[in-house]
Amino acid sequence: MNKQKPTINILAVDDVNSVLFLLKNQLRQWGFNPFTATNGHEALKALETNTISLIISDQEMPQMDGLELLKNVKSKYPDIPFIMLTGYGTIDKGVESIKNGADDYVLKPYNLEELLVKINHALMFHEICESNKKLKDQLLNLFSFQNIITRSPTMMKALKLAEKVSKSVKTTVCISGESGTGKELMARAIHFESVKMENNFIAINCAGIPSGLLESELFGHVKGAFTGADKEHTGKFELAQGGTILLDEIGDMPLDLQPKILRIIQERVYEKIGSNKLINADFRIITATHRDLGKLVKDGMFREDLFHRINSFPIALPPLRYRTEDIPFLANHFLKKLREEVGKSLPGIAQKAMEALMDYNWPGNVRELKNCIERATILADNELINLSHLHIKSQIHQTSDELVDNKNINISIKPEEFTLENVINKTLSLALEKCKNNKSKAAGLLKVDRRIYYRKKKE
Repeated sequence: MNKQKPTINILAVDDVNSVLFLLKNQLRQWGFNPFTATNGHEALKALETNTISLIISDQEMPQMDGLELLKNVKSKYPDIPFIMLTGYGTIDKGVESIKNGADDYVLKPYNLEELLVKINHALMFHEICESNKKLKDQLLNLFSFQNIITRSPTMMKALKLAEKVSKSVKTTVCISGESGTGKELMARAIHFESVKMENNFIAINCAGIPSGLLESELFGHVKGAFTGADKEHTGKFELAQGGTILLDEIGDMPLDLQPKILRIIQERVYEKIGSNKLINADFRIITATHRDLGKLVKDGMFREDLFHRINSFPIALPPLRYRTEDIPFLANHFLKKLREEVGKSLPGIAQKAMEALMDYNWPGNVRELKNCIERATILADNELINLSHLHIKSQIHQTSDELVDNKNINISIKPEEFTLENVINKTLSLALEKCKNNKSKAAGLLKVDRRIYYRKKKE
């Protein structure tokens, strides 16, 4: 069955009834649904009661001329395309209408083919603009800070830092954290919450490209720059112009390439390989790493001057095992999204399954949790996700000696604060710290029920 074309309503405005009559009939022959108005005031009333896709207006009219109508339309309905009809010998007025927001103008007496071409062009351009706007809204919704789910104070602190630095588009940001903690997601949020969101976000993994090719991938090269360079190559820096580039795993960048990255940050210029032409580096640099850059500097594997330049605004993302309070929210968030993809009802996650998720150490962090829930949604059949659907190694039966390297807990409390309540709270806190924020492990170390931590939180 052929899909029916949507109705396109076009408003024609002219104070000469005979001209308006002919234009109305011509629009109908072209397949449009015409509305008419004999002056600007009638046109504005028609816009209040009808959905208009495009306006064609004569420029010379009494009471309210076409230019004044144009200004009124653009102030109230800025997205409606507007074509001005201007008399012979008044091209300057047509140009003036373009300056005031008209999409195009046509000289009278107009050529029908030319008018149809300009109508279709204006409608197509408007459709493209609307599609781009929807796409940008979707991207902003997908990569905004609001899409990063957390209840963890540490993670919320990192989010606040990222929100603040997103407004400062010339500041180089260094995001650190274990693999799977969401470094690229945070970098994208910084980009899409900034004024650079209109332009490209380019991500390149410095560890995933052989060192001999990385420089060409970043800087690009001209034809003949080296053996095999039979044509010019556009680098990632050029693609990122006006936007943001993420240098992921910068700790793995070769030492000989690091001075060139330093130059870009300091001087905001770079050159393609084989060229002496300076190119302005009009992009923000965000770096990310799971490695300890400070230790790499001490070991002579990373330049100290580059470290200080990229580390001017550090953001550290905590591993999931240090933000266990986020696990239920993240698990249910992933379940909700995956439920729609697999087309199953999947009412939720059973209590024992959720406890197992809370107990697990998550070496792969949020990425591993998402993969775990994805597998569970495939295995489950319109039922609660239970332990049998989870593919995680159980840690419940480990002894307290296996849970921590050193189970000695030293409690230091001031004499004036020495009460039973303070001793209990201090012991619980130290045990939790020893067990890297895992409540089940801390409870196992103290040989108490894990629910004591949740009761204390409510108190």
